[in-house]
Amino acid sequence: MPLTLDQYADYLDPRGLPWPVPPEVERPKARPHLARLPQVRAVLWNVYGTLLSISTGDLLFKHPQQFVMDVALDKTIQEFKMWGSMSRKPGQPAEYMRQIYDQVLIEQQLAPGGGEKHPEVASERVWEAILKKLLQKDYKFDAGFFGSLNEFSRKIAYFFHASLQGTACYPEAAAALRHVHDCGLAQGLLADGQCFTVVQLRRGLAAQDAATALDDLIDPTLRALSAEQRARKPSERLFRHALAALAQRGLTPEQVLHVGSRVQQDLIPARRLGMRTALFAGDRASLQATPEQLRDPPGRPDVLLTELGQIAEVVGPA
Repeated sequence: MPLTLDQYADYLDPRGLPWPVPPEVERPKARPHLARLPQVRAVLWNVYGTLLSISTGDLLFKHPQQFVMDVALDKTIQEFKMWGSMSRKPGQPAEYMRQIYDQVLIEQQLAPGGGEKHPEVASERVWEAILKKLLQKDYKFDAGFFGSLNEFSRKIAYFFHASLQGTACYPEAAAALRHVHDCGLAQGLLADGQCFTVVQLRRGLAAQDAATALDDLIDPTLRALSAEQRARKPSERLFRHALAALAQRGLTPEQVLHVGSRVQQDLIPARRLGMRTALFAGDRASLQATPEQLRDPPGRPDVLLTELGQIAEVVGPA
């Protein structure tokens, strides 16, 4: 049986491969604004920059530092033995792969989005398109180990992005999720994310607290990720998908709290659709909020968290 994506991530652990370290959290100058929201019956979390710390505060397809990008590409070429099926042009393998990757990424970005104003690119589709080019030059992979072409593409996407940016859960992330769950509230994800995002979150939580099982805390049916919906924040498609899943449980938008770190992408669309909002201002890298936005009613959050554990003072029994 081929490895699942979770199993593949575990398979990499004992091999001693070098990975970028998670960024150190730099706390901004912010004071919490906490208020009990007794009407809230569901909490939807953003992931990158809210539950997971990540360099630059958001998931990248291309790193602004070419050296970092080339290291990630070179590691990917070596790990999956791609060089034998790549044109042997002068220059380094990463340089040539970067040209292929950039071309495919542009093609994916320009693909029809069905009228969506904020279309999302799925990382595994980028790598699947690259693999199809390599397969034309007799590239082979172990389907018994990696799975189908699509499953293999997802594993490459995980490996490449793990080589590009280190991630780790913010302090108290596991405790915050457990508090919401133990209060009997519905809990989900509403985030820009890829096929491997849940794997990264699950591993981050386990590293923080081995007893934390993501599937026990967050129902898979309440995970709205941009790559799956082909729309990224502030797309209403993504937000409406999450609200529709909660509506099946009898919950209305005003009973839902969305926790994010960006006013424009997270809070404003949530508030426009009737949700309550919480701004996580715990990391300078991910926080995107100006004083003007925080004063303006469309962007003003109901609460401001500087630590994830403060969610216990906002939802659940007093």
